[in-house]
Amino acid sequence: MDGLCSDFLHRFLHHSIHFLAMADLVFSEHDGILTSTTDSPPIHYIVKLQSFSLLAKNNVDKYISGNFEAGGYKWKLVIYPNGNKAKNASDSLSLYLMIDKESFFHPGLEIHAVFKMFLLDQNKDNYLTFEGKARRFHKLKPEWGFDRLMPSKTFSDPSNGYLVNDGCMFGVEVYICKENNTRTKGESLMMMKDAISYKHSWKIESFSSLTDKPEESKPFHAGEQKWKIQLYPKGKGSGTGNNISLYLALADPTSLSSTSQIYVDFTLRIIDQINAKNYFGKGRVRLGPS
Repeated sequence: MDGLCSDFLHRFLHHSIHFLAMADLVFSEHDGILTSTTDSPPIHYIVKLQSFSLLAKNNVDKYISGNFEAGGYKWKLVIYPNGNKAKNASDSLSLYLMIDKESFFHPGLEIHAVFKMFLLDQNKDNYLTFEGKARRFHKLKPEWGFDRLMPSKTFSDPSNGYLVNDGCMFGVEVYICKENNTRTKGESLMMMKDAISYKHSWKIESFSSLTDKPEESKPFHAGEQKWKIQLYPKGKGSGTGNNISLYLALADPTSLSSTSQIYVDFTLRIIDQINAKNYFGKGRVRLGPS
């Protein structure tokens, strides 16, 4: 991390040791995580969980706390009672700090923070703390923490004091050491793997009575968007006068933000109701700002 955050972390640790000199402090470091014990409770937020085992029994993979404020920003604690399986940590307790998305006023905002996690030892009536290096929170990476805070067996053993009578308590302290406000412009691409095909039929009555004015189907949903089919009975563009023109369009183009784009594959068909020899055309287009 840069010198500013390293210096802040050093001064923060020195201040904590001096302030808690009378407490029974034991420091150790493992996998880059500094652990210690303290009698002082966390100053920013505490989460008390009762009937902890029911989270797993009810298939609650993770618990997200309510918002709390620290350093002028809103945060949440994220607890994986059976470990974060996405991080291959199913044999551990996983704990993370997440900044609330409303704290990001624009994509360029970056917040460098040092945070300390607390776990109450109910047998000794003190806290085991976990602290890593300063982290950079931003819109694309709003969450940092510990994939393997503690082995599940260690946490679940009542003799260790962390889970007693199916209850436990977590806490956190957050200290801001740097803010960047670059207002950088950017974009994000998301592709749908194994995208689902959608079908929609539009039956037109009394076609011969239609004029050269375009006709539109009722809006329909597909791929989290609303669409419509546009029909030009007398043709459009190069097909005017001797063709039928058919288009796929967004039902409400204004629903797409100025920074969003949609890539869509589609097939439009005119059904041959007698011989089943349908006319069709395929397309692949990008919808969004040019």
